[in-house]
Amino acid sequence: MSDYPFVAVFTQATGIHPSTARLLTIDAVTFDDSGRMGEDFHAVVNPGTDAGPAHTHGLTPHDFAQAPRFSRQLRTLDKLLDDRTLITHDSPTTWGFIVSESKRAMNAAARANRSRRGRGNKRRQRVGHVPRPEAIVDLLASARRRGHVPVDTRINAVANLIGVASPPAEASLERAQVPEAEFSREQTLKLIAMYLEMAGDVVSLDPADLTGDKFGLQRSAIRVDAEKAPAIAGNPGILGKGGLRRGMEFVVADDVDVDPDELIDAAVRAGMTYREKLTRETSVTVSDAKMRGAELRGKAMHADRKNIPVVSGARFARLVGEMGGAE
Repeated sequence: MSDYPFVAVFTQATGIHPSTARLLTIDAVTFDDSGRMGEDFHAVVNPGTDAGPAHTHGLTPHDFAQAPRFSRQLRTLDKLLDDRTLITHDSPTTWGFIVSESKRAMNAAARANRSRRGRGNKRRQRVGHVPRPEAIVDLLASARRRGHVPVDTRINAVANLIGVASPPAEASLERAQVPEAEFSREQTLKLIAMYLEMAGDVVSLDPADLTGDKFGLQRSAIRVDAEKAPAIAGNPGILGKGGLRRGMEFVVADDVDVDPDELIDAAVRAGMTYREKLTRETSVTVSDAKMRGAELRGKAMHADRKNIPVVSGARFARLVGEMGGAE
């Protein structure tokens, strides 16, 4: 592992929420800081449910019917990921699916083992453990931390933003004809090129600091706990000339170029209420898109349409600082 301390992983799934969707494909390549590659791995996973339309993943129902379940791949995945730095495009999703699928496999094995004991069968089923990477790198978050506001967050589009020349991310007939294994490997290799281009100036996360939210996405414990915390005061309404006030509800878009956890933690300590989703009760939305003249997307777009104030991360931090701490 000291020869190849990094492993890039690209996955495809039936949806975007690990709690309800299932993993379909996994592609992984180990490499070192010069880009020299070591082991590689590719697997199609039988999700045990409808895999969705073929144009989204490039596989047929027959491909999935012939594929093993995730539990058959977990021990191999453990060997690849344990004690390495995991390189992902979007860590809440990629790491979220790996953790969710690992726990499903382990729980199913535990149930099977209890059933065997009841029948006097002492042979235990061992499927592996939740992988234990040393660190997790999020390349999409890294690009945003550099001041980029991606309109298209797919790998090729973000690669072009940071200087890694890539073909357009849009779907095309030629692209649809590329075999899934070839397409997945291209994406994995693109992750390696992006990581090397950033020269180590990346967002690196400690897996011990991450936990699953209600959708199974692996986010920081600070963020998940803030979402669960009850409001300590009534909501006084939207942000006005008087500045931020206790009880105001806020959301933070992913396009801020500061650590969102720092903003969330400071605002909650000041008595504000954090929410992951924008609603009619939202008092203020934090996004750098307007400040940078970028096209509004996601939370910032919906806030603007509903006349909810949108402020940059830097301005929000100043306004929170003016509030002082809550009791």
